[in-house]
Amino acid sequence: CYMVMGQNAAKIIGKPYQLKNIEVARNDFPNTQNWNDAIAKCKGLGEGWRLPTLDELNKLYNNKDKIGGFKDSYFDNAHYWSSTEYDNDYAWSKNMFNGEGGQVVGYRYLTYNVRAVRTK
Repeated sequence: CYMVMGQNAAKIIGKPYQLKNIEVARNDFPNTQNWNDAIAKCKGLGEGWRLPTLDELNKLYNNKDKIGGFKDSYFDNAHYWSSTEYDNDYAWSKNMFNGEGGQVVGYRYLTYNVRAVRTK
């Protein structure tokens, strides 16, 4: 079961940051996730929460200082999953490392950071 309920969901969502028509959860999930788990855990937050598309993740990167809380150290795993698929084995991710912001495809079994969004 991938439900994230109660205090855990409240801690992740917090007071969402409003970025135009996108609400961004205040915090990352506490642990990195593979792509399938990331999709399921975001949905498990309820009420329309989901993994951001690659385009949305780019918007989050461009506003990451305002939103806050993203991993952005060279020594941290600063990659974040998007919901955008590349093919059956890969999905797109974004490196939130300051000054880099590169988009890369990663094997879906790799574990990256996850920040949930929902459309309002």
